[in-house]
Amino acid sequence: MPIFLLLLLIPLIEVGTFVVVGQYIGLAPTLLLTLLTAILGTALLRHQGLRTILRIRSDLESGRMPARNLADGALIAVAGVMLLTPGFVTDTLGFLLFVPAVRARIWQFILSRVDLRVVGTQSYQSANYQSTRRGPNGETVVDLDEGEFEVREIDPDQNRRR
Repeated sequence: MPIFLLLLLIPLIEVGTFVVVGQYIGLAPTLLLTLLTAILGTALLRHQGLRTILRIRSDLESGRMPARNLADGALIAVAGVMLLTPGFVTDTLGFLLFVPAVRARIWQFILSRVDLRVVGTQSYQSANYQSTRRGPNGETVVDLDEGEFEVREIDPDQNRRR
């Protein structure tokens, strides 16, 4: 389905839903319900978003690839946008994206369609830690690979004291 058709169809569905809900419960409760879902969605976005960021950070610090947590973070962000968009259909879809089991199902669907490969997981900190050691006299020795240093010739005349 082309994206422009979705952009046209979603607002039409939302307007129709507003009309039906408004006729059933009235205008003021409909507007209050829309405002309440936006406030609740913001609170859920903050709570679950922060937890996801902490899990991503933990994965990175332990050298694991945070692919699943990144996907969760993206789906939580989409859920937040959907809940801030006025409408009952988008609110329902947004609340569903906050449910971990729904996100797990979406993740499984993504994995069935995409071939994920981890090329390298060594973090900068662990690589830096492994290349630094103590020499026999207690001095710090840094092991560098070719390309990480530059060889320059020293002019003996420049190093003379006056």
